Amino acid sequence: MSNRILIVDDDPVQRRLLKAAAERAGYVAELFENGRLALARLSNPGLQADAVVLDLMMPEMDGLQLLEHMRSAGISIPVIVQTGQGGIETVVKAMRAGAFDFVVKPVSPERLLSSLSTALKASRTGIGAKILRKGPGFKDIVAASPEMERVISLGHRAAASTIPVVLEGESGVGKEMIAHAIQAEGLRRNKPFVTVNCGAIPEHLVESILFGHEKGAFTGASERHAGKFAEADGGTLFLDEVGELPHEIQVKLLRAVQSGEIETIGARVAKKVDVRLISATNKDLIAEVKAGRFREDLYYRLNVFPIHVPALRKRKEDIPQLVRHFTQHYSETIGGNRIRGIASEAMALLTAHDWPGNIRELENAIYRAIVLCDGDMLTTALFPQIAAQMPGYDLEARKDFEESQGLALPPSAVPGLMVADPNAGPEQESPPENAASALPADFGVPAVNAVTRDGEVRPISEVEEELIRFALSFYRGQMSEVARRLGIGRSTLYRKLKDYEIDPDNPGREAA
Repeated sequence: MSNRILIVDDDPVQRRLLKAAAERAGYVAELFENGRLALARLSNPGLQADAVVLDLMMPEMDGLQLLEHMRSAGISIPVIVQTGQGGIETVVKAMRAGAFDFVVKPVSPERLLSSLSTALKASRTGIGAKILRKGPGFKDIVAASPEMERVISLGHRAAASTIPVVLEGESGVGKEMIAHAIQAEGLRRNKPFVTVNCGAIPEHLVESILFGHEKGAFTGASERHAGKFAEADGGTLFLDEVGELPHEIQVKLLRAVQSGEIETIGARVAKKVDVRLISATNKDLIAEVKAGRFREDLYYRLNVFPIHVPALRKRKEDIPQLVRHFTQHYSETIGGNRIRGIASEAMALLTAHDWPGNIRELENAIYRAIVLCDGDMLTTALFPQIAAQMPGYDLEARKDFEESQGLALPPSAVPGLMVADPNAGPEQESPPENAASALPADFGVPAVNAVTRDGEVRPISEVEEELIRFALSFYRGQMSEVARRLGIGRSTLYRKLKDYEIDPDNPGREAA
């Protein structure tokens, strides 16, 4: 029997497009123009429903209200929500309410069907089908966002040639995996793939490791060493953190790229090699060129086909997919297959976090959570370091968890943490209803007074400085979030920090 998909959207054109995509994939689609009608259909236990594609902004009953009603009624079929660009706060609310995944409008049919397939398999198996398949390739890259779809599309084009590629992006975004995929799906798929971390090699050994040396070429050279270029002959050489190469090595690398010849230390003649180069960097190589730290001619030789891999915070759609993938992977390898999923509140927490360490940080967080998990579900209590950085999450639960693990810290040890004054007067004990309701319990109520003690209006600069100081403390120094909440650009925020001489790591609080 075909899976039955409920499509809930107040836009008739969008409903027809989604219906056509679902039916082309073999699903049966039912259409609803608002949440109230969809809830009436879902409340009928005699009618099959396998998944819901849900718009969040609708009249009568919006998507969030429908999710809440579904949760209250115990209706547990997977829901994929649709959101506009920049709606991450709404997405987090939807994930908390139990949404399985989200897509950003306008969604491609391929992206929607991929999410539906994963959701339907997850509802049958607990966590979901294996995302990582045997053998390397682009099919192994866990991604759902348009940004990563573009990266993969460029990767396919790069794989069809031997053109030099530079992968740009922050540490931990998955540059090496993309390099492997380019190799695996290219003409050299059965040839060597050799990796060199240029930033991890002692400077005096870089030349020998890359180009090799003859026996007796220098003190300690007791035997011949072929070098990474020779090892990769006929295949691919992946130069990770290529911006760290010493300047004198860059000259020899340039010759190898230009002529296909390497000069082995101690050898009398150059050696021909056939190597496809893929480089990766977390630096701005153009800035390095301008600063004289990277050769301009080498830059243009390597940077023939640049691919920028965006940070995880800029592709939030990938987070639920990665969370489920790592949960399943580590549940199988270290958890004895006892973990059957992740709580919706925990998924919302992980989706909201900016992940400065990118995929590597996310993977480590899931690994740690599974090691510490005593039950069969990952909950927010297993991510105390993440919750501590996110305003509005239950820090009391974090404290209880850390104490149980012997990890508890005094409040003064948490940067930016403000503890309510136990001797506070009734004004603080009973905040007005319009005070920030999302404040963590351990924050005092913010009060930015508009008048001085003498009854005069305060200068706007004083009020602005006080608000910035509070925002820095409240959002734990997360500059992007502070700037966004204050409605200013990051460059403007940094300028104001300089003007007011505010240390973002220790903003303090101005007296009201």
